[in-house]
Amino acid sequence: MFNAKEFIQNSLKEIADSVGDSRVISACSGGVDSTVATYLVHKAVGDKLVAVFIDDGLRREGEPEFVVRILKELKINTRYIDAKEEFFKTFEGKTDAEEKRKAFRDKFYSTLGKVAKEEKIKFICQGTIKADIIETVKGIKSQHNVLEQIGIDSQVYGYKILEPLRELFKPEVRMVARELGLPAEISERMPFPGPALSLRILGVVTAEKAAIVRKATVIVEEEASALGSFQSFAVLHNDKATGIKDGNRMYGNIITVRIVHSKDAVTASAVNVPFELLAKISKRITTEIPSVVRCLYDITDKPPATIEFE
Repeated sequence: MFNAKEFIQNSLKEIADSVGDSRVISACSGGVDSTVATYLVHKAVGDKLVAVFIDDGLRREGEPEFVVRILKELKINTRYIDAKEEFFKTFEGKTDAEEKRKAFRDKFYSTLGKVAKEEKIKFICQGTIKADIIETVKGIKSQHNVLEQIGIDSQVYGYKILEPLRELFKPEVRMVARELGLPAEISERMPFPGPALSLRILGVVTAEKAAIVRKATVIVEEEASALGSFQSFAVLHNDKATGIKDGNRMYGNIITVRIVHSKDAVTASAVNVPFELLAKISKRITTEIPSVVRCLYDITDKPPATIEFE
């Protein structure tokens, strides 16, 4: 039986022993994993921690403001890095899912490396959990926050990695969050991938496409909120389809809606959503996002699919 209180006590000692008198950067996206990892380090080293939120232009609606607010409420030193232009540039010409994941990873770590150099910091904390490591090591898909477990020396970016949650699955991370007294808007927050909306854009990732799938995701999350799902989101296809808007033919975007139940993200099952709710979601998406002419629903479990499309 997992004991969150005991885990916290052991983690605080392990972090303090590893870091010593050094300062630490923690990469915090605002999800439960990265926020719990950040708060653990904060409790272990205090003001020697600087939390960093990288705005890559691929976050959910209002997420940058949300994350900065939460970190400040937790009394954590925080830096906001606007890297939107750099991230979209790194995706140029890339359509393969693994190529895009690796491009995101390299830009993510090189961005952190610049901050670490500016702050004269040699340790970086991140919210890697066991499911991230399993999928990457098995070659299912490269998680952006897995390095040393697949033979990449993090010091190539100029620092060492701290991963206090590396042995935990999502339910255990939530237990730790509650034991730490973090607000429910963090401990119960719906998972969101580190590479963010880039995994929900098929084909080349652009700012324009990100804006479309971001708006569709808001609609899906709002309408599916009562379902109690593990994740609810929208995916933008690379292909287009013929539709009709204002009585005229329009060659427009295709959105797929994905809603799944899961405990640990290792396996997942598609939610049997009432048709009336699916119809409402489709109506809102095709009405509120003028470029979208077709809305689909994904009924595939994991396996054979993964939760995210990319």
